[in-house]
Amino acid sequence: MLHLITGGARSGKSRHAEKLALAHVGPVHYLATASVGDAEFAHRVAMHQARRPASWRAVECGVALSDALQDAARPDGLVLIDCLTLWLAHFLAPGEAERYPQARATLLDALASAAGDVVVVSNEIGLGVVPMGAETRWFVDELGWLNQSVAAIADRVTLVAAGLPLALKGGEPR
Repeated sequence: MLHLITGGARSGKSRHAEKLALAHVGPVHYLATASVGDAEFAHRVAMHQARRPASWRAVECGVALSDALQDAARPDGLVLIDCLTLWLAHFLAPGEAERYPQARATLLDALASAAGDVVVVSNEIGLGVVPMGAETRWFVDELGWLNQSVAAIADRVTLVAAGLPLALKGGEPR
């Protein structure tokens, strides 16, 4: 089962995904996509790490998300990916944008064929005004299209706002 959980910054989407993973009876793999670049972000990452049980296998996969997913997925397991937004941000680096179309296709294939349960966290950032800069517009557009593509293949899609999950696809939020 593939479950996309989306929402704004600090909406509670990661906590909701972690709650689902805590209820899973099999092994849990946590795939972290972020690259820590400053002290404030390191603090955010540390808060996420402190909430995770020691029994979860955490992998700092960065841009290598597809490979990490293929390695971690098990029929009896759950893979929690946090998050697509930070994975996409890797492709903002100079010379990386041209690698994105193939990486996106590979990721969508890996998500569609993964064994076991996969919970994917991603930000919903397209609710505001159209950004002024070309690079920011590219990022907002690509994340929106990536979220739509994942939602299309997902069994469940949940929007989280103010800590409250709202089922968009696949029934009630678990």
